[in-house]
Amino acid sequence: MGPVDPDRPRRRASRPADEPRSSTRRKSAPSRSKAVDAGSAMAAAIDQLAKLLGRPPESVSSLKPTDSGWDAQVEVMELERIPDTTSVLASYKVSLDEEGTLISFERTRRYTRGMIDRPF
Repeated sequence: MGPVDPDRPRRRASRPADEPRSSTRRKSAPSRSKAVDAGSAMAAAIDQLAKLLGRPPESVSSLKPTDSGWDAQVEVMELERIPDTTSVLASYKVSLDEEGTLISFERTRRYTRGMIDRPF
């Protein structure tokens, strides 16, 4: 910075110099009082999807928190066959809000029980 020009007008202070500076603390984010934990979110995903599909889910293969709640991947048997390795399963993406209420679901994959994932 260059030298200070004494003839140049200065900006007025927003508060008097003798007034103490107020602490401007940032308010903490509101707590999610009705937010569910991972176990409750998993149980909610299973229960609500079972009611919609009319079939009990086999398992929850993934569960992760999002900004708006939870996303889960739920496996459901869609067609039971003999031998069991030929039964058809489906993987559903389930979205829950912060309170554990199902917002949406979508079938993302169908496969036989005996099928294994292989690298591409």
